[in-house]
Amino acid sequence: MWSSIKRQKYAHMFVLTGMLIVFIFQYMPMFGILMAFKQYSITTGIKGIFTSQWVGFKYFVEFFNAYNFEQIVKNTIGISLLKLVFTFPVPILLAIMLNEVKSRFFKRFVQTVSYFPHFISWIVVSGLLVIFFSTNSGIVNDALLSLGIIKEPIALLSNPDYFWGLAVGSAMWKEAGWWAIIFLAAISGLDPSLYEAAEIDGAGRLRRIWHITLPGIRGTIVVVLILAVGSLLGGGLVGSNFEQSYLLGNVMNNEKSEILQTYAFKMGLAQGRYAFATAIDLLQSIIAIILVFSSNYISKKATKSGLF
Repeated sequence: MWSSIKRQKYAHMFVLTGMLIVFIFQYMPMFGILMAFKQYSITTGIKGIFTSQWVGFKYFVEFFNAYNFEQIVKNTIGISLLKLVFTFPVPILLAIMLNEVKSRFFKRFVQTVSYFPHFISWIVVSGLLVIFFSTNSGIVNDALLSLGIIKEPIALLSNPDYFWGLAVGSAMWKEAGWWAIIFLAAISGLDPSLYEAAEIDGAGRLRRIWHITLPGIRGTIVVVLILAVGSLLGGGLVGSNFEQSYLLGNVMNNEKSEILQTYAFKMGLAQGRYAFATAIDLLQSIIAIILVFSSNYISKKATKSGLF
């Protein structure tokens, strides 16, 4: 064993470096969870996390009794579910369509164009949305007014009725191409002889997709779906809810844009209520864990495959 470790010492150094980073930035901060159950004050510093007075579930009860609790939870779940329903199938469809394209140049071009938005930060994306949809000199509103389709500008960025659609649409545009790479990789691993045999038997393109492609990538779909469900309240796999709500949210659309993450952020950093914000984030993490285990259990019962 030691000779093997010595021979692969550089590889082990890379692994240990990664483990050290995860330990420092992922595990050590978990001591801060104690703040959710204590009367913590920032003036006491790190030491106060361990020495502050215990208050039990005080902050959880306070959050449940908050006047805007129902609206915040409704916005968080509503945006996340819409993203899951409308955004999750798009990468699968995009991957299948790209797989059916015969021209390698066109396929690579579409692939590059589709996943490029993933590397654009949400700050830039929000700026682009303002340029396109602003009521004052917005490109889209100016074009629609010029064509006579509308008589007055549409307040997409300030009207709360449009915020959910704006969040889902922008997340779909930004992340669909990136997640399609995973499904394309899964499709490329399928045995080509299966398609050749099905084509000889007279199966059309749709039949081959339905009976070969989709069953072949079912395991990948299940894994990605479980991860998406686990990050449902944060939207991590289908577009970050926090960045969208924080950057595109404003006083006028706040009733539809305020979610758990932005509320905890404002309570923690803006008002200095770190213990209260920690309680909200801890509650969200507990729900995420429950969702992951529940979706994995249901998946294993229904499809015989799961994440673990």
